[in-house]
Amino acid sequence: MIAERDPLDRGPDAERQIDWDQKEMPFTEHLRELRNRLFICVVTIAGLAIAMLPVANWAIPRLTKVYFGNIQLHAFGPADAVWAIFKFALYGAIVLGLPVILFQLWMFVVPAIHPKTRRAVYSYVLPSLLLALTGIAFAHFLVIPRVVFGLDFITKEIAVPTYGIESTLNLVLLLLLAFAIVFQTPVVMLLLARIGIINSRMLRRYRKYIGFGMLVVGAVLAPDGSPVTMCLIAGPMFVLFEASIWLIVWMERSWRRAATSP
Repeated sequence: MIAERDPLDRGPDAERQIDWDQKEMPFTEHLRELRNRLFICVVTIAGLAIAMLPVANWAIPRLTKVYFGNIQLHAFGPADAVWAIFKFALYGAIVLGLPVILFQLWMFVVPAIHPKTRRAVYSYVLPSLLLALTGIAFAHFLVIPRVVFGLDFITKEIAVPTYGIESTLNLVLLLLLAFAIVFQTPVVMLLLARIGIINSRMLRRYRKYIGFGMLVVGAVLAPDGSPVTMCLIAGPMFVLFEASIWLIVWMERSWRRAATSP
């Protein structure tokens, strides 16, 4: 959706190298561009999901042993195991495809931004993937063991635990995916700041309200209702938010210098 320079422009300004053009696009062009961007995202996730299918058969039994010990998972229907494998492959593909998804979103939202700014998005690809893996590691080592222990304790108080493979795997995979997405906070906030939607002053002004909202989100998302789990969910969100503010402050200075330099 990068606008092209008008070849008929022969005026006095034509001899100067214009870095970009704010040419407007008709609504149908925007729809076509959105379709193309969505198509790239869907194809990417589908391809990664297909590649993850063999990994799912190997990983699911090992994940079960890591989080649930010797507990045996049960299939309550002929398609339960198939759905578990499919969800594992799909969630894994979304995590691995996050850099592509964010890149396509960026290129759709900011089509007329200076080419140097557009190219800068490539520098966010590797950090995006590393942050996703960090979020998965955080969930793996700190959050999921706590959640599983709490839920198992509550269940044994009132019932005999018999875990189905689909619902059990879905809980684990959703937590892994959620933290992979939550840890994208710095990347998303930097991109939003770069196009002028947010700034450090705005974020500082509403910091306490955002922090309270994160606690509410942590309370809602905590599967076992434990305050510890709530803090394990909300804590990283607030830390990443604070880190993002300082990153934006630092980057705003760099952007101002770049804007004033000849």
